Amino acid sequence: MALSKLPLSTIFFFFLYTSLLTISQVLSSKIAVAQIKDQQDNEPFVGINIGVDVSNLMSATELVSLLQFQKVTHIRLYDAAPDMLKALAKTKIRVIISVPNNQLIAIGSSNATAASWIGKNVLAYYPQTVITAIAVGDEVLTTVPSSAPLLVPAIESLYSALVAANLHNQIKISTPHSASIILDPFPPSQAFFNQSWSSVMQPLLKFLSETGSPLMMNLYPYYVFMQNKGVVPLENSLFKPLTPSKEMVDPNTLLHYTNVLDAMVDAAYYSMKNLNFTDVVVLVTESGWPSKGDSKEPYATIDNADTYNSNMIKHVLDQSGTPLHPEITSSVYLYELFNEDLRSPPVSEANWGLFYANATPVYLLHVSGGGTFLANDTTNQTYCIVMDGVDSKTLQAALDWACGPGRTNCSEIQPGENCYQPNNVKNHASYAFDSYYQKEGRAAGSCDFKGVAMITTTDPSHGSCIFPGSKKITNKTKTVMNTTTPSNAAGGSRLISIIRSSRVSAMDRALQAFLTIIFSILLHIPFVVS
Repeated sequence: MALSKLPLSTIFFFFLYTSLLTISQVLSSKIAVAQIKDQQDNEPFVGINIGVDVSNLMSATELVSLLQFQKVTHIRLYDAAPDMLKALAKTKIRVIISVPNNQLIAIGSSNATAASWIGKNVLAYYPQTVITAIAVGDEVLTTVPSSAPLLVPAIESLYSALVAANLHNQIKISTPHSASIILDPFPPSQAFFNQSWSSVMQPLLKFLSETGSPLMMNLYPYYVFMQNKGVVPLENSLFKPLTPSKEMVDPNTLLHYTNVLDAMVDAAYYSMKNLNFTDVVVLVTESGWPSKGDSKEPYATIDNADTYNSNMIKHVLDQSGTPLHPEITSSVYLYELFNEDLRSPPVSEANWGLFYANATPVYLLHVSGGGTFLANDTTNQTYCIVMDGVDSKTLQAALDWACGPGRTNCSEIQPGENCYQPNNVKNHASYAFDSYYQKEGRAAGSCDFKGVAMITTTDPSHGSCIFPGSKKITNKTKTVMNTTTPSNAAGGSRLISIIRSSRVSAMDRALQAFLTIIFSILLHIPFVVS
């Protein structure tokens, strides 16, 4: 039927309907794109590496519960373990998965193998599990140089598989490097990549530039300090405040460096600039400080580890950038979640973690005042409880002292009172220890009891038994860890990234809702054809 023969009202409603439909489709597309972008990070964050060379490692489900309780929102895995990727589903925790070094040759030699890897380790889990990047190998140039010729081909093959799945904009691909690929790193303006790797770095940086992917670097001021004692001040390595005379100055640019990590990041930028690449961002995939070492590692201490990691976190969240690029703050993945006790010597290798395998903290970070980084101020809410593995006789002696000479209020652990059950010396001692610790104002040394007590940030209250140091208990503060584990999840490392506001405006969503209502009305108005 000719359009001219239709009533004007019908023509009007027809064009109104099609116009509104077009607007709605545009809005739906805009919202979908914004939701994809919301899975990417435009703000600097602190994530954490998860190594698994740990005896009695908790299950993937328990591990993810620990991450959620600690408000960790970004992690890096050294593989693509299916149990972890399943457990991470619907948690919104952003994860970097990795291709182990021993798989590089196969993937770099075969597009089909690369496509199969993407299918098995990405498509099987995404988007329920938010995979943000793939780290192809780890420090390949310095640890397995024989695989170096296949590094870029492996990256390109994996990227092609992502393109085929239309995921190349959501998931970035890169490869973590050791800081040792950069020669003459200070002053940063003189830094350059080891020229023996030019055949790899040139095409790699070209790929990173074209795909908007970061240069992944593992940067450890600890090793810089240990290799340059007497030249690099400890304070500079630990982000401690410095007098101007102690700041490192680049004589070529006159830029002042107040900490070693910034200098290492800028050395990477200058190295890229020397190869004519200025649009690739540095992502620090590893950085940390060991809490224990052997006799040759006297600076691997809990105090230094706490100081470095706490100050590094504050530095990232301050978004102050580096002297060369104050407008760009690199995100950092802290090394690491657990002490990997199965690692080979030196002693420090097994002592980089924030937690022991049973989820008790090695030490408490001090990041209060870190804005939205902390879910709660863990440095101000601590408790004193019994350590695992202490014999009952020793505990009883400590309990007797706390409730006697220590003048602790132990009335709540008497028969019939709220904290009497479970009726065992460990439970009673934990209550008494915390009572003494709080009475003493949580002073240094007040949670020791001859080495049988430890500080935790997890509220040990249970049921109607409220510990002395407890604040009002809500569902948000109760641990989601299985209560049968040896010790409740705890730690001063409640890691949370800066949460960005939605990119989709409220007006867009309101307009789309309005259009939906109009559609429903129009669909119920008959088109009159005569």
